[in-house]
Amino acid sequence: MKATFFKILSPIFFWNIVAAQTSNPNIIDAHFTDELIKLDGRLNEPVWQEALRINNFTQREPKMNSPATELTEVAIVYTNNTIYIGFWGHDREPDKLVAKEMKRDFDFDLDDNFEVIIDTYNDDRNGFLFVINPNGARADVQVLNNGESENIFWNGVWNAKTTITSQGWFAEIEIPFSTLKFRTDIDRQMWGINFERNIRRKREQVLWQGWSRDSELELINRAGTLAGLDSIRNKNFVEVKPYTIGGREFGSGTKTGVLNAGGDINYLVTPTVRINLTLNTDFAQVEADRQQINLTRFPLFFPERREFFLEGQDYFDMGFGSTIIPFYSRRIGLSKARQTVPIIAGARILGKTGNTTLGAMSIQTAREDSVPSTNYSIFSWRQDILKQSSVGILSSNAYTNGRLHSTTGAYAQYSTSVLFNDKNLNIGAAFTQNINSDNFDKAANAHRIYLSYPNDKVEFDMAWQRSSRAFNPEVGFLSRSNFEEYYAELEFKPRPKNILRWIRQFSLKPLDLNYFIFDDSGYLQSFKYEIRPLGFETQSGEFFEFNYQRIAEGIREPFDITNTISIDVGDYWYSRYEIQAATFRGRNWSISANLNWGSFYTGKSTSNEYEVLLRTSRYIKVGINYEKNWVNLPKGTFQTDLIGNRVEYALNPNLFGALFMQWNSLDENALLNFRLQWIPIIGADFFFIVNQNYNTSSNRWKLERTTIVGKFIWRFVV
Repeated sequence: MKATFFKILSPIFFWNIVAAQTSNPNIIDAHFTDELIKLDGRLNEPVWQEALRINNFTQREPKMNSPATELTEVAIVYTNNTIYIGFWGHDREPDKLVAKEMKRDFDFDLDDNFEVIIDTYNDDRNGFLFVINPNGARADVQVLNNGESENIFWNGVWNAKTTITSQGWFAEIEIPFSTLKFRTDIDRQMWGINFERNIRRKREQVLWQGWSRDSELELINRAGTLAGLDSIRNKNFVEVKPYTIGGREFGSGTKTGVLNAGGDINYLVTPTVRINLTLNTDFAQVEADRQQINLTRFPLFFPERREFFLEGQDYFDMGFGSTIIPFYSRRIGLSKARQTVPIIAGARILGKTGNTTLGAMSIQTAREDSVPSTNYSIFSWRQDILKQSSVGILSSNAYTNGRLHSTTGAYAQYSTSVLFNDKNLNIGAAFTQNINSDNFDKAANAHRIYLSYPNDKVEFDMAWQRSSRAFNPEVGFLSRSNFEEYYAELEFKPRPKNILRWIRQFSLKPLDLNYFIFDDSGYLQSFKYEIRPLGFETQSGEFFEFNYQRIAEGIREPFDITNTISIDVGDYWYSRYEIQAATFRGRNWSISANLNWGSFYTGKSTSNEYEVLLRTSRYIKVGINYEKNWVNLPKGTFQTDLIGNRVEYALNPNLFGALFMQWNSLDENALLNFRLQWIPIIGADFFFIVNQNYNTSSNRWKLERTTIVGKFIWRFVV
């Protein structure tokens, strides 16, 4: 009878655990110490033996709800100024650890790693993610809106050391409290916290809390609790980061010296609100843009690469997606030809107070050739409502020669992660309006309504958005204008259980529709319908998908696809086929391919793209990209080639760099970028950069310009 009772009770109890995705203990107590901790990854100080360790980790992959196959332990200790996280990654086969990355901000999807996310606001929305691998490589990410957006370019001041023994790999992570933002108007700190470990050779992922496949570490509302931080000493500080830069530019028989200086001042108004002042801002250390080949009539989008603007990027996002971007930071300090425009000075405030998140930035650029001096001011306010939802406003403005342009709007998002037994759902809307001091057109606006159901086995997204013909965000970006879009996508991702066990998950897509019409006429602008009858990911990490695409383009004005070939006015309907495949990137070498072929306007085209990744050791990683297009139209035939070669090297986690080369057959231009970064102490950086531009139009490489610069950034805290 007792056995029968427990058989009945166990499924009910197990279902409750699975539904809640909570494993007890779900609270980890930090242990205070005033002893010196030597950061060496050995975990041999007495305090590590005194601190309480948690080890209740559960698999998310490959066997959800099963215990971790390797013992994983975590403990936390802290001093008045610093928090330390100890990690014991036991492994019965430490010689099989996958650890080929060593640079700062490494690709942590490839290696064994340990991740910790800390929600210092304890608001179930925002957090700081820290990642290490067995080599001591470090990466960090700022997570916002419960994983809806991330800033992978955020760089906190912290450090980590690791050791590898016959028992596995072990680590100590050191994070100053000044790196984190937290409330001080409460008597006792209670933070959200969660941990994840990845064992790459097994493709095993284990988490402390929230291990559902409909969840992930970045969903902070699924985290556990960090308690015991009762002796933190709040300290408002001023961080000063001056830089100096020197070098020389050679080109066309000329030599130009490069000498400059400037810097940033960061001041914590409160522990959660920071003011940043920048003077004579320079971005010489930024890597060159990746070249793109454009066979469409729409403008290309180039992502932001400058750390100053990337750090606060998510504060100024309205949720419009990638087609309409009300604020595009590359409008500041870069001309339309992607040439540098000097930044004289700027100020920025970012932070959160209670349920209110604030962002404001004002930048003054200098006059450069035909580009006038301009002030750019951007303001953002977001208010947390309900458990995971928010409302906000955003205003991006430019003031030039007495004329003010503003793109100002509001947005709202309802989010939940407890729908239908812990499923995720997001519903949102946004509206923005152009306001010009010399002309106000009430029709110059754009808006979007969307729904997203992003879950493991079924994913569904739909949206409607519109950008009027008059709408022109001068401090933003439009990938197309004068349009109305209808979008819907449905994907089924079943996981086989009894047959085809070598497949981890299928990807079947009966619906992927993007339908654009011209807003002013209602005529066809673009149409694309994609069906995926077969797609899958294997247990070993390989990936394959086959897609059928039905495409239409409504051309109202002829456009040049090359210098000698144009596409005439008309409606064009055609079909294409696509195969994408890749091997597991965590191995010593991997390859990926994208093949797309079929009709193209009134002719045919084939597009091939390949990437080979070699990771021979933790010191060297080589990536080779090749993209080729064959286009055959009645007016002519042409080919395009785009080659990229990237060699990354690292002598240790604080000394690393890359050699990046790319060549574009349409522009007949080759670019070479060499970059070395040295971190002498945590918070300081030295960069050595060489940029070269070659003209290849005469079947030989002719060097046109060489720039060699060194940049040194130091950090003082007072």
